[in-house]
Amino acid sequence: MARVVHFEIHADDPERAAKFYEATFGWSTSKWDGPVDYWLISTGEKDQPGIDGAIMKRQNPARGSGFSAFVCTADVDSYDDTAAKVEAAGGAVSSPKQAVPGIGWHGYFTDTEGNTFGAM
Repeated sequence: MARVVHFEIHADDPERAAKFYEATFGWSTSKWDGPVDYWLISTGEKDQPGIDGAIMKRQNPARGSGFSAFVCTADVDSYDDTAAKVEAAGGAVSSPKQAVPGIGWHGYFTDTEGNTFGAM
């Protein structure tokens, strides 16, 4: 069974969004030292139920073809097998898979209702 292990909030201004979620929910955020504008989110203590996530720079306008949602990412055994299952069930690949150094493969999909989600 695939569990949701990570979420992403797409934002025009990630730093502003980080401040909003810190103030609203008490989440802690820290800017990732990687090559993209990416802010890691801790939503609570590690010994409590829940998942952590991130805020990332929106790639396309909010009203255009870009994401305008919280995107959950599921931990899967095989990215390629998952992509095949998504398409067989009537979904679609939304973006090509990308290597995440030291972790594996990640990509986005669209379900039969037009919702976006990730698999890693």
